[in-house]
Amino acid sequence: MKHSDLDTGLVVGAHGRHVVIETPEGVRIIAHPRGKKNLAVVGDRVRWQSAGDEAVIEALDPRRNLLMRQDEWRSKSFAANIDQLLVVLSGEPMFSEGQLTRALIAAEDAGIASALLLNKTDLPAAAEARERLAPYRAMGIPVIETSLARVPEAARAALVPRFAGRTTLVLGASGMGKSTLINLMVPRADAQVGEISQALSAGRHTTTTTTWYWLDEARSGALLDSPGFQEFGLMHIAPQRLAELMPDLRAHLGQCRFYNCTHRHEPGCGVRAAADRGEISPNRMRLYEGLWDELDAGQRKG
Repeated sequence: MKHSDLDTGLVVGAHGRHVVIETPEGVRIIAHPRGKKNLAVVGDRVRWQSAGDEAVIEALDPRRNLLMRQDEWRSKSFAANIDQLLVVLSGEPMFSEGQLTRALIAAEDAGIASALLLNKTDLPAAAEARERLAPYRAMGIPVIETSLARVPEAARAALVPRFAGRTTLVLGASGMGKSTLINLMVPRADAQVGEISQALSAGRHTTTTTTWYWLDEARSGALLDSPGFQEFGLMHIAPQRLAELMPDLRAHLGQCRFYNCTHRHEPGCGVRAAADRGEISPNRMRLYEGLWDELDAGQRKG
């Protein structure tokens, strides 16, 4: 049978070799790959056929994009075919700019638009968080300010247009408000998780990867919640590409004396000259240099 003749499905949950696919009619079915290795991730469109009460995935449709992280030991794919990344941040606890930078670089590498949500703006530490986000605003990255717990209706009203008709992956470290956001925007979030768990054999499997939530009955917009934001390796990216994936550095590429400038110590570097003029924040340059060392060391090991 040709792949084009097979039924289509959307991957909405995953655990190991098992995935949950949703048909165009909204029916959810547990599925397995044809073969030993499961390459499907949440957000994939797949071609499948029935195998008793379950399904067999015969093929993946081509992806528009894939957001992933990779350290020295393994790769983790967050989701495929997403329209935007939303990173939830706060001042209490203070967000990690290193984590934020890594997520934004991975999204830029995948060709995915990013936005930032600064939560808990009613707390005193919001002023410092806002100041730390100034370079990102200057790069043109949208920053939405809100207090999800204190003024939920205002937060919801501000976010509905941002999410409407889009598939949005939400990332955020513990304590930033990611779960509050999901529960605010998706009143049936627990029920939707339950449906996926039920499809994965009544709770015998726990959904450990990204979880898909529909935002509306028409299923036109979705939030994807992904756990595990403590580490974000970028070993799949060559250090030579870092500057082009950081918009504030990229703006000054082509102004260096040497074509293979690393923007770290070479004379006549246009990027470092821009940093000296205050056009790139010192912290962003420190993050760039630290990432370069990390990725360069990883490249040498590989």
